[in-house]
Amino acid sequence: MAASPIVLVDGSSYLYRAFHALPPLTTSEGQPTGAVKGVINMLKRLIRDYPGSPMAVVFDAPGKTFRDDLYAEYKAQRPPMPDDLRAQVEPLHDCVKALGLPLLCIKGVEADDVIGTLARLATEAGRDAVISTGDKDMAQLVNQHITLVNTMKDETLDVAGVNDKFGLPPELIIDYLALMGDKVDNIPGVPGVGEKTAIGLLQGMGGGLDTIYADLDRVTTLSFRGAKTLPKKLEANRDQAYLSYRLATIKTDCELEVGLDDLAIAEPDREALKTLYQKLEFKNWLSELLKGQDKGVDDVAAGTPTPADDATVDDTVDDSDEQKMSSAERRDCVILEQAEFDEWLARLKQTEAFCFDLETTSLDYMEADIVGVGLAIEPGEAAYIPLGHDYLDAPAQLDRRTVLAALSEVLGDPDITKIGQNLKYDISVLARHDIAVEGPLIDTMLESYVLDSTATRHDMDSLALKYLGEATVKFEDIAGKGAKQLTFNQIALEQAVPYACEDVDITLRLHRELRPRLEKTGRLTAVLDELERPLIRVLSRMERNGVALDAERLHTQSRELDKRIRELEARAYELAGREFNLGSPKQLGQVLFEEQGIPVRKKTPKGAPSTAEAVLEELALDFPLPKVIMEHRGLSKLRSTYTEKLPKLVNKGTGRLHTSYHQAVASTGRLSSSDPNLQNIPIRTEEGRRIRQAFIARPGYRIVAADYSQIELRIMAHLSGDKGLLTAFADDQDIHSATAAEVFGVALDKVSSDQRRSAKAINFGLIYGMSAWGLGRQLHIEQKQAKVYIERYFDRYPGVARYMERIRSQAAEDGFVETVFGRRLYLPEIHSQNHGRRQGAERTAINAPMQGTAADIIKRAMIDVDAWLNSECEYDAWMVMQVHDELVFEVREEQVDGFMTAVKERMQGAASLDVALTVEANSGVNWDEAH
Repeated sequence: MAASPIVLVDGSSYLYRAFHALPPLTTSEGQPTGAVKGVINMLKRLIRDYPGSPMAVVFDAPGKTFRDDLYAEYKAQRPPMPDDLRAQVEPLHDCVKALGLPLLCIKGVEADDVIGTLARLATEAGRDAVISTGDKDMAQLVNQHITLVNTMKDETLDVAGVNDKFGLPPELIIDYLALMGDKVDNIPGVPGVGEKTAIGLLQGMGGGLDTIYADLDRVTTLSFRGAKTLPKKLEANRDQAYLSYRLATIKTDCELEVGLDDLAIAEPDREALKTLYQKLEFKNWLSELLKGQDKGVDDVAAGTPTPADDATVDDTVDDSDEQKMSSAERRDCVILEQAEFDEWLARLKQTEAFCFDLETTSLDYMEADIVGVGLAIEPGEAAYIPLGHDYLDAPAQLDRRTVLAALSEVLGDPDITKIGQNLKYDISVLARHDIAVEGPLIDTMLESYVLDSTATRHDMDSLALKYLGEATVKFEDIAGKGAKQLTFNQIALEQAVPYACEDVDITLRLHRELRPRLEKTGRLTAVLDELERPLIRVLSRMERNGVALDAERLHTQSRELDKRIRELEARAYELAGREFNLGSPKQLGQVLFEEQGIPVRKKTPKGAPSTAEAVLEELALDFPLPKVIMEHRGLSKLRSTYTEKLPKLVNKGTGRLHTSYHQAVASTGRLSSSDPNLQNIPIRTEEGRRIRQAFIARPGYRIVAADYSQIELRIMAHLSGDKGLLTAFADDQDIHSATAAEVFGVALDKVSSDQRRSAKAINFGLIYGMSAWGLGRQLHIEQKQAKVYIERYFDRYPGVARYMERIRSQAAEDGFVETVFGRRLYLPEIHSQNHGRRQGAERTAINAPMQGTAADIIKRAMIDVDAWLNSECEYDAWMVMQVHDELVFEVREEQVDGFMTAVKERMQGAASLDVALTVEANSGVNWDEAH
């Protein structure tokens, strides 16, 4: 039996990649931990994947190496290590050692060279070596005994893999790097030779630098662009090419004080790990360690500690038998006989609450067919009723219509609580089968979201791992992936039953875990019970209502946009002096910053000049080409996202557009939507408003749009108690003109349009925590002048300044802020050692209570208006859309005036603040006209 391979881990590479690729995490004390957690996860996976293998984790040592002696500019332009990354190096080293893994850090050489030397020693000893890295330079080491593994991309490269990825064999990788250079390491290479040219040269010449320089005339015969002029560049930079070759070559003959026998993995130091996990707040790992169940692998996305785990909530997994119950101990029942179904139906009728989940053919509730129903009343016992499995040899199943008709009685019982995960979907699917789900609704997705809205995931699989410590069977595990993925009706019952039963059992157990946490945490139960739970039915109804769309109008606009986009492309080529791909950041950066000499304003994390929208927007003030690019990007996005896509989303059955609203996405509590995203349709440009013109009413109806006026500024007045703001709103003054009068020291009736526009930027900018630099950039004025405006603002509205200072201090002390109604937003970076991130958290602390309260108010309004529309309302009206602070309705034409008066009253009564809420309502034949 062959010996296990030696595993050599490029710790420095993974540390940087984890830092930049994974979401930042911090402890309650502000210690950054995300990169540590990411790297340790990768190491645990390697231990699992290569059991019994010796291992070394290699890091770069501080100080210069032999390459600095070869070339003084080597890595000279690299930015200093970010503070939040530097703070994680020592904790990571401590964790690696505590796990029992050999850690190497050799002065005078880089981690690559140590790894290269150890890999050579392994092969000479007759052992295979696995190098775990994300660094392309390591491909030069690959041979029949050495492979590369990148756990972040789940990629393995042997000799064939290197050929497939780079188009070159491992023995030409150094030549490849020498020709094109490396901007990150400041290896110069040959100017004018990029990735494609280097590959073309090496493939065409059939060898490396020596082969190329031995026959430069032959280069002109190669069949790639620029080959004819390349020999002069190569000749002029011969010495530089060979210097680059030496810089890119990984040493394999370093003098090391350790050998292969020193790489055995030792027993973990559990006491040291306990101390580290406690300090770094790795609570899941700590729990496993204390129970002696350290699994060696953790899921970063699902298992990271969350800010909601404060002192009032016990984060450890419950020790009760109920919570520890595994899928093997669960009693699953498949219901294929009428008697079994009757027995479960009788039990459902007698219970106070049960969990249910539909298995369907599609994630689109408008297209989904019901394949089966999962049921659970108590943890540990679940049933699945298959109704539509139609694969070959599928057993006979109960009649779908009969079963659904019988279940409709318990689903419609107002005294029985229904528990589920993402219940809105199930309710919408059942509604299409004329089945109403009545009674209290409990949704574990929303329980998790209200408990901590900053958590990135609220799906059942993630919640099960986080709160129950259980890894669940994922849909892809039983259905496959990609184009060949099966729909649920094609899945054999042997797999479908445990999957469906697990869904309802886990969901029921999650509710029993999450509800007590909510009850211990502030006013979160009120947020859940009074806002999020009642909204489920409102959103389901609004989604199913949909909205009519004028597809022909969008087709016409698409053609016009296409013409304008082509004109802009031609103009961009003219300004650049050549054609290039406007959608390529690399080519655009080359044109703007190298060829046109436009100054670089910002760089990407990898050091390349940024062509992000904010950068181009700034450059567009001074340079014509960025302005053209900005307009081209905007129109291209409008065409691809809306004018071309919207008509394709119209449901063929209803002839209407049915978006999906999401409650558990935005951390502030705002709703988001998809397919299409209604929240992002532009309103400030003529082209954006034309898209809104395509949203129309049915014949005999009109669109009514009711919008809260300046709601966040009114909430600021309420929260701050500032007398100036309160007076301005109480007197029904135009708040922007009132601010302009105060800031610019003019009479209210003398405020100019420019002054009002500046005051509007100040009003909205400051509630988002905008700095003097940001305000100056927005108003196109000097930062010094912007600072004067801000100081005047706070002089006139001192209550606002006091509120901002108070909320910063409160956020730093508590780690969270709250809305008027008790919704919490946790701020994991409020104690960050990185100044920029800490300031970002402080800006969020200022704005979140306003934005979150505005979200709560419109949700309260939606619940009230929906109840009114579906009960005593005298108007023939439907709520069809919600966008930001606006509700959109379809109302019978002759009832529009009365409806607008009535709906304004209800929306204005959604909250009682120190400032009256104001709603503006208008009507039109389309959405744009209703503004």
